[in-house]
Amino acid sequence: MKKHVSYPKISQFRNVVSSINREITFTGLDEDGNAIYNPSIKKPILTFKGTVKLHGTNASVCFNSKDGFWIQSRNNIITLENDNAGFAFFAENRKSEFLTLLEILADEDDDIDSECTISIYGEWAGKGIQKSVGISELEKAFYVFGVKVSKPQDEEFNAYWIDSSNVRNAECRIFNVEDYETYSIDVDFNMPQLAQNKFGEITEKVENECPISKAFGIDNGLGEGVVWSVEYKDSVHRFKVKGDKHSVTKVKKLASVDVEKLKTIQDFINYSVTENRFNQAIENVFRKEDLDVKKMGDFIRWFVKDIASEEMDTMVENGLEPKDVNKYISTKVREMFFKAQSEY
Repeated sequence: MKKHVSYPKISQFRNVVSSINREITFTGLDEDGNAIYNPSIKKPILTFKGTVKLHGTNASVCFNSKDGFWIQSRNNIITLENDNAGFAFFAENRKSEFLTLLEILADEDDDIDSECTISIYGEWAGKGIQKSVGISELEKAFYVFGVKVSKPQDEEFNAYWIDSSNVRNAECRIFNVEDYETYSIDVDFNMPQLAQNKFGEITEKVENECPISKAFGIDNGLGEGVVWSVEYKDSVHRFKVKGDKHSVTKVKKLASVDVEKLKTIQDFINYSVTENRFNQAIENVFRKEDLDVKKMGDFIRWFVKDIASEEMDTMVENGLEPKDVNKYISTKVREMFFKAQSEY
């Protein structure tokens, strides 16, 4: 029986940062099945890839050996009788071409068996689907942005994404978002906020002129934004950044940050959260007791109070207030605490 295979909701930057941080620090499960995290693990620099986000409607085609070929909108299986913006009509008229693309994908992945469902996802965009963007001035087309392998009937099967960069048939108006301008940004997960301005700059550029509609001869056509993705520990993480010029999207831009101030904060943390101060905190909070995570709150409060008392002149000189640095002090102290606890 055909079953709808949904495309995952694309989250926000802060959600991706939180999710990846959990993956970075996760070390396993305890005897009760609860997650164990180690905040002292060094955080990496990850490279995110960006592709142009088109303002249309989510669409997909799917195939498996048992149920054959079917067509989807974001939330439903669609047909000629129950269509969505004409995509079912488009796909049915190009069924053989889509099946060829699906067959090529199956042949390229040895892990795909007869029970697997292959789904090609993309944006169905063009005249009559949305308004106020450059792509809406073009004839309707399907712009591929992802391919997933799944087994909806098998809850234990971990669905996974495969390379979609070669999925296209331009003669049939099946295009690929990776054939147009793409972007790359390194994110240091020790202070990911430093990347936010770069994300905002690229979003503004895309919004002012959509690279995909420009490639088809539409100058100065508005773009919607950018979808960013990275693979970490076999999981693909995505987030979107949209512009705010076209009100139809009703979204806020990713907040800009004061990069120089963040760097000043980072320098101050490295200067003030030292091994010597850490050892003083252990003597004052734990005395001769073992390090106990139950006293973490007291430990952090001692640190914050001591730094405020002894380093306030340095903070004032650098234009920093306690509220600017306290959460970073807390994060650094936690990392040092768990590292020290593991070495005791």
